[in-house]
Amino acid sequence: MNTPDHVLHDKLQAVQARIAAACVASNRPANAVQLLAVSKTFSADDVRQVAACGQRDFGENYIQEGVDKITALQGVAPPLVWHCIGPIQSNKTKLVAEHFDWAHTVDRFKIAQRLRDQRPPHLPPLNVCLQVNIDGGETKSGIAPADVLALAAEVAKLPRLELRGLMTIPDPVEGFDAQVAVHAKARALFDEVKAALNLPQFDTLSMGMTGDLEAAVQAGSTMVRVGTAIFGGRTYA
Repeated sequence: MNTPDHVLHDKLQAVQARIAAACVASNRPANAVQLLAVSKTFSADDVRQVAACGQRDFGENYIQEGVDKITALQGVAPPLVWHCIGPIQSNKTKLVAEHFDWAHTVDRFKIAQRLRDQRPPHLPPLNVCLQVNIDGGETKSGIAPADVLALAAEVAKLPRLELRGLMTIPDPVEGFDAQVAVHAKARALFDEVKAALNLPQFDTLSMGMTGDLEAAVQAGSTMVRVGTAIFGGRTYA
């Protein structure tokens, strides 16, 4: 990336300011929404630079790439918090269970079971969110909204996992009100699951990215996932 530290600092502050302004506009406390910096395709050194600006939570879409960065940055203090935000196939659950702090994309009980079985006993429980295909996108991963409560009830029973909430990646829509409407569906589902299961730790609604974070905050997001606005544009192999 080779971006000067002061530029990264300014970009990070700009995103934090957007989140704070969105919270004010939504009559929510300024600390109600957490920033997850999405570092996919960027190097461990890039992450180190952003971490030096004060960011602690990082999201990775590609599991092996994420594990490589986690290993390279183990000595960073205070420790970084790593979130798996990409699809989790059965052959990758062991890597997620052994290296990540969060898994946002659980959409099958089989995957949750494997994460439970493979979470090392010396580590704290793996924080889990269920990925919901909130708008029914044909190419999107995630469980159907109608099936979320049943899956949540089963995952909540598993030891070595902590069911923390829901995650969504809706298809882009035009206009602020339309964005809010899509995210509001996820908020309603989140509230339904929380009320039904009465889980005190069920506190995370991971939704909103660089282009729609204000709408997501308006609808009730507690964690927004932002990459481009911090790291810049991506170059894919």
